Amino acid sequence: MIEDDFYATLKLKTGEELFARVAASEEDDRTMLIVSNPIIVDEIRTKNGVAGYKVEPWLKTTTEDMFIINLEDILTLSESSDIEMIMMYQDYVRSSDKTTRNESKINRRMGRIGNVNDVKEILEKIFKSSN
Repeated sequence: MIEDDFYATLKLKTGEELFARVAASEEDDRTMLIVSNPIIVDEIRTKNGVAGYKVEPWLKTTTEDMFIINLEDILTLSESSDIEMIMMYQDYVRSSDKTTRNESKINRRMGRIGNVNDVKEILEKIFKSSN
């Protein structure tokens, strides 16, 4: 059974702090959290104080946007009603959706397309001619 989703800050036992849209799910006497588009937020500080925030995906080497975290791996969880934080999160999710959909394929107009062997031969010729 999946409960209604909500925005939350999660502190994992590993020390990581995430912000995400979260839904709880009960399966086989275990509570799991379904975490959607988890982000890490860092403050950017200047000499005058906080200048802004840097938003990054929690996992940078995947294109997945939903993860399941066992409740036992969470140190604490706090439901968020902070409008500024929710807006920042929603902007990030919208912008990351656009960049993945609008990725362009490599073509000849972008520059030279070659393979390693061709480039190796060219570089060897340049090296030999410079000696």
